[in-house]
Amino acid sequence: MTGQQQRDELHRQIWAIANDVRGAVDGWDFKQFVLGALFYRFISENFTTYIEGGDPGVNYAAMRDADIPAEVVDDAVKTKGYFIYPSQLFRNVAKSANTNESLNTDLAAVFKAIEGSANGYPSEQDIKGLFSDFDTTSNRLGNTVAQKNDRLAKVLKGVEGLKLDFADAQGDPFGDAYEFLISNYAANAGKSGGEFFTPEHVSKLIAQLAMHGQTRVNKIYDPACGSGSLLLQAKKHFDDHIIEGGFFGQEINYTTYNLARMNMFLHNVNYDKFNIQHGNTLEDPHFLDDVPFDAIVSNPPYSVKWKGSDDPTLINDERFAPAGVLAPKSKADFAFVLHALHYLSSRGRAAIVCFPGIFYRGGAEQKIRQYLVDNNYVETVIALAPNLFFGTTIAVTILVLAKNKQNSDVQFIDASGDAFFRKSTSTNLMDDPHIAQVLRLFATKEAVPHVAQNVAQQKIMDNDYNLSVSAYVEPKDTREVTDIVTLNRDISDTVKRITDLRAQIDAIVAEIEA
Repeated sequence: MTGQQQRDELHRQIWAIANDVRGAVDGWDFKQFVLGALFYRFISENFTTYIEGGDPGVNYAAMRDADIPAEVVDDAVKTKGYFIYPSQLFRNVAKSANTNESLNTDLAAVFKAIEGSANGYPSEQDIKGLFSDFDTTSNRLGNTVAQKNDRLAKVLKGVEGLKLDFADAQGDPFGDAYEFLISNYAANAGKSGGEFFTPEHVSKLIAQLAMHGQTRVNKIYDPACGSGSLLLQAKKHFDDHIIEGGFFGQEINYTTYNLARMNMFLHNVNYDKFNIQHGNTLEDPHFLDDVPFDAIVSNPPYSVKWKGSDDPTLINDERFAPAGVLAPKSKADFAFVLHALHYLSSRGRAAIVCFPGIFYRGGAEQKIRQYLVDNNYVETVIALAPNLFFGTTIAVTILVLAKNKQNSDVQFIDASGDAFFRKSTSTNLMDDPHIAQVLRLFATKEAVPHVAQNVAQQKIMDNDYNLSVSAYVEPKDTREVTDIVTLNRDISDTVKRITDLRAQIDAIVAEIEA
């Protein structure tokens, strides 16, 4: 069995477990228990590997809690960000799960202890509340304690049975399994799934656009980070040392914020290398003391409502003031764009997924486009194919911003054609060759008829600051070309044949009547 076949088989097992243990509970509602159990197993094995330090003579899981020196606890929390005693390890809890009549309360105590181990340490805010969505008292697990314990035991035993060899596996088995689960939950959750997870193929493109040509970046930031998929794509495609200051993100949904933090740990990003914050990015922005960022990636919510002009102080906010106008209250898209631009360094690049309407509508959105174009911040606008995202079939657009452009032209790429995606069962897909095509056009700034054009700044100004790709990249005319001369000759020949045929028929009829 090949590595890919093993991976596919593992994915089938994971999804089967996720569906089997949830029973009648909706998969979307049950996701935190499966994801939480996978995370619990990961940090337990990760921590065990750290404590044992590769010494085959050390069996941490078999030790007594009381035999662990205080200095070991202190050193471990400073390094790993948390501490797990032997009795609290996933393997020891899962081992007796089927017979433990107090499993739900024991698990709650374990989670509380792991989070509490970071209290007073630099990692406290990174660990606090990580297990808050793994509610062992939830009625989703059952109406009685026995039912809750039975469901919890099934989850733990199911995750225990997964062949995820943390110590010896090549690659990133836990992170891969976690993202597989998240993507499947998102795909089956409709619109709500699309709000917290950007499909891997689109994430690859956005991350590589934001970091293109940079041998190093100080930090990477996502102002609406969801489960962290965009940030982690940057990690996958570049050596760890290129992102020197780590991964930063903000997320408004608390459950999704926890998923993002778990996702970081599961991809071996230590607590001191990421900073994920909970809150409303537009109204309560974090990291203002950490700006600027050399790379920004974002797939913000499309056309959500925000305070806008209802809050008169926002027009003086340093993020929005330079544009002289606020994004419409019913459509916050450009508020996210201006927020990202403010956080962007003078040498960096931002790649933002946008709803296409913001590129041609009038009013405040036109004025914001004017500000972006006049100040030469727009590097590239890329139209993607429809139905690439979960929960929406619209064809979105990627806006690439930069503050260090070499000229004032704006590049427009139409990547919506058949050559840039593959049709699939539920959503369309961009395979690696499709992504490579877009990146090549972006890098070379090559003009390709019907696909890519570089447009002078003045032409955009004269066109009322319209930034729609369709306004500058002429679609290929797929209509059949007709040769009029040949057509007329064919018609003439046809008329002649019809006339001859009628004459023959008339002669036959006359002969019969005679």
